[in-house]
Amino acid sequence: MTLSRIQFALNISFHYLFPPLSIGLGLMLIIMEGAYLKTKNPVYAKMTRFWVKIFALIFAIGVATGLVQVFAFGTNWARFSRFVGDVFGSLLGAEGIFAFFLESGFLGVLLFGWNRVSHKVHFFSTIMVALGAHFSAIWIVIANSWMQTPSGHKIIGEGANRHAVIENFWAVLSNPSAMNRLCHVLIGCWLTGAFLVVSVSAYYLLKKKHLDFSRKCFKIALTVATVGVLLQLVSGDSTGREVAKYQPIKLAAFEGVYQTSTPTSMWAGGFVLPKEEKVVGIPIPGMLSLLVYRDVSQAVPGLDQFPKELWPNVAVVFQTYHYMIFMWGFMVLAVILGWVMWKRKKFTESKWTLRFLVISILFPQIANQMGWFSAEMGRQPWVVYGILKTKDAVSTNLDRGQVIASLILFSLIYLMLLVLFLFLVDHKIRKAGPGDEGVEEYRDPYKK
Repeated sequence: MTLSRIQFALNISFHYLFPPLSIGLGLMLIIMEGAYLKTKNPVYAKMTRFWVKIFALIFAIGVATGLVQVFAFGTNWARFSRFVGDVFGSLLGAEGIFAFFLESGFLGVLLFGWNRVSHKVHFFSTIMVALGAHFSAIWIVIANSWMQTPSGHKIIGEGANRHAVIENFWAVLSNPSAMNRLCHVLIGCWLTGAFLVVSVSAYYLLKKKHLDFSRKCFKIALTVATVGVLLQLVSGDSTGREVAKYQPIKLAAFEGVYQTSTPTSMWAGGFVLPKEEKVVGIPIPGMLSLLVYRDVSQAVPGLDQFPKELWPNVAVVFQTYHYMIFMWGFMVLAVILGWVMWKRKKFTESKWTLRFLVISILFPQIANQMGWFSAEMGRQPWVVYGILKTKDAVSTNLDRGQVIASLILFSLIYLMLLVLFLFLVDHKIRKAGPGDEGVEEYRDPYKK
């Protein structure tokens, strides 16, 4: 079971590098091309054409790595697939029909429709591709949220034939954690796309190349990032209160609350000592009670209120959760530094700020990964919370050698894909650059 979990974690972690980029960059493309249609400034056309090329690379590798997850359900998690198949079949089928078909159907127009369709038709295709990427996230997150807070189903059968079936489809869609988690994930995706553009723009400014292009890209991306970090603060608060209500063990693990106490402290940083069942760090007295209940006099239930066999790996969950929060803090710092530089109009002189902004693309990526780790490991030992344990979901006909061999092969393939992706992106950013395309070439074939 442990090896299968590691393999699935490798697969989903590598895949999840790319969907947030494509979703966030899709939003950026809408803004850029919309700005061109409104202003007719050819620089916005150049921006759109440049970032479409990056988007195409991200989309291609995202699709390729995403297919692996589907096969893993059948090979390593056959009992899980049998249990949730009737529920997941509807959700993943909807994702294919309403999201992937929409996204891929208009992708050709987005990539190859320059000067072949009107500006408005091309802009429409950009919107449809971005919406398709967002719809894909919607269905996947709803499916995952159902595993966290299952609703709208009933359990039928006994023993090996025991499985969940949909009783109320709308209750499945609106399961208690769906909307909070969906908002949290989508905002994280917008931040990832925005900081990708911030990072590349800062690189060009640092090198004093494509200055007008970079300044306009930078301002758009910084505006989106500013809105994103503020929305994520609100979303994080709402999500935390929802976790406290429906998954109190997970919240206790997030904050290392071993012993119930009034008021309950929140940790600004630290590390867990599992054997001693305590946290060493910097506590903020009463803050967790205030955030969860808006009342410092109420106690947040600690892990001592629940059987130990239902505890997740507290040390790992605690660290990944706090790493996610730290990355949000770095994003806030990047936004502040970016606006200070913008206000002072020292776009090429602020070298240390620009270097910091170049690496800022790492912040949302690390936050996304750590957020998923804490969310998924925080519900252990359940794979479907309160209904199906992880040990009962793994395939029974796998042997250790098969999983190790496939784990090694996947690791090598993903390493090669990552190197190829970074090489191609690096070439398009550093060597090819935005160039002059779009300044003269982007014309409407239906206008003389």
